Amino acid sequence: MFWKNEWKPLAVIGGFFLALYYMPVGTERFDNAIFEALYLAKWYAQEHVLLCLIPAFFIAGAIGVFVRQEAVMKYLGPTANKLVAYGVGSVSGSILAVCSCTVLPLFSGIYRMGAGLGPAIAFLYSGPAINVLAIILTARVIGMDIGIARAVGAVLFSVVIGAIMHFIFRHEEYAKVKAAMYMPEPEVARPLWKDIIYFGSMVAILVFANWGKPGEASGFWQFMYEYKWWFTTLSAIIFATVIVLWYGVKPWKMILAAIPAVILGFIFPHEPVIPFAAGTIGLSVITSTDKGEPGEWFGSTWGFAKQITPLLLGGVLVSGFLLGRPGHEGIIPAVWVSDLVGGNSFGANFFSSVVGAFMYFATLTEVPIVQGLLGSGMGKGPALALLLAGPALSLPNMLVINSYIGPKKTIVYCTLVVIMATLSGMIFGMLF
Repeated sequence: MFWKNEWKPLAVIGGFFLALYYMPVGTERFDNAIFEALYLAKWYAQEHVLLCLIPAFFIAGAIGVFVRQEAVMKYLGPTANKLVAYGVGSVSGSILAVCSCTVLPLFSGIYRMGAGLGPAIAFLYSGPAINVLAIILTARVIGMDIGIARAVGAVLFSVVIGAIMHFIFRHEEYAKVKAAMYMPEPEVARPLWKDIIYFGSMVAILVFANWGKPGEASGFWQFMYEYKWWFTTLSAIIFATVIVLWYGVKPWKMILAAIPAVILGFIFPHEPVIPFAAGTIGLSVITSTDKGEPGEWFGSTWGFAKQITPLLLGGVLVSGFLLGRPGHEGIIPAVWVSDLVGGNSFGANFFSSVVGAFMYFATLTEVPIVQGLLGSGMGKGPALALLLAGPALSLPNMLVINSYIGPKKTIVYCTLVVIMATLSGMIFGMLF
């Protein structure tokens, strides 16, 4: 009876003991890999969490609260205009910000309610592939060229793959044409132009705060870099005004939240990160204590942060341990990586696509993993192939999709993703 009930805890304890007992502490490669994991985590915390990740969380939280899913989903029905249906399906990922598993219930719902296979597949791919947080972090950490290529490639992928799926299985989809998908008319709390200014001011803060130093110390880009914190401050003033006038934040709360940031800005004029952090803390306090829309916004923001941050930092530590920082080796020799995915051959891109398709990437964890692979010799083409195939697919994702649309459609969908990721990686590698 003991072994029947207790063998699992015993196996866990025994495995943990053996791992500690045979841990190769003291060997040069293992010790160096531990330090590389900590160095990479420290670099992420200093360079990307405060200025990049936290503003992106607030944007994603606002999307979750102020952009209604009904307003997006109702355009995916089989009787909807095809241009509109595929257009909505291909960009919905930037609105929903989900991973390859979180998107599955949404896909199941819209598909069973009568959405056409093509737009539904476009939605299924785009949901995790163009997650707004992932695109921002990719451009910030890995490079603007790969970030833009990932965003453009994901939108094109979703449309092309959805259209091909619709064409291949068009005879099976005719029965759905009469089953129009019903979506209630969303309540409009304020005009669209107000939401545009609101989101635009937050995006401006994110962009200007992370404006990188140009290669040449002259010209327009250098001017923008030198005055980036002035532009960030102006964007913050517009943002604060907007949420007071239109989004229910009390003026006195906003003033109290702004005072520490202003004072610290004068005390530390050459350390703008300090007042930026103070402003972020103040905004968090005044929104978290509000019972209206600002409170919902903070709740959505905190939900993203709570779900993603531990996974991301865990992924950074694992990536640093296995692959090291760019220019440094982790536990895995760089020559192994360069032999498999170095250069821009068909084999390297295809291998990256297949591995990415079967691996599960928690939201944003693909970014530090790919960064580590690039530092170990991975080519830019295979890196893009991994980013286009990995977040949209995983083995659990495939198994669930199979239960929704059947093995034939699942195999065709996964094959199309791998093929297009491979070809895109090769093209990108040749261009860059």
